[in-house]
Amino acid sequence: MAQQFVQAAIKGDKVVLFVKPTCSFCVTAKEVLSKYKFKPGHLESIDISGRADMEDLQQYFLELTGARTVPRVFIGEECIGGGSDVAALHKSGKLEGMLQTIGALM
Repeated sequence: MAQQFVQAAIKGDKVVLFVKPTCSFCVTAKEVLSKYKFKPGHLESIDISGRADMEDLQQYFLELTGARTVPRVFIGEECIGGGSDVAALHKSGKLEGMLQTIGALM
């Protein structure tokens, strides 16, 4: 079920963050992404902290991306990493291009 949930969530031309509200790296990722003007429906944040399948989700993140930690940030179906990775891509100027490539920005 975890695999189907994640695959359905990341399908398409949007940015999806899998987060936990108490995670400082999740806050960082959200803050960085808030600097961009997304088209409606092209940015989604999914809180996994209260889910019964949270452990299964994190195990699937490990299989899919090489890490269990949150945030797991996907641009389209590609995982770009976590909070530090998003911040580094923004700082380097690469993040905006990645977001434009999938047509997520206004």
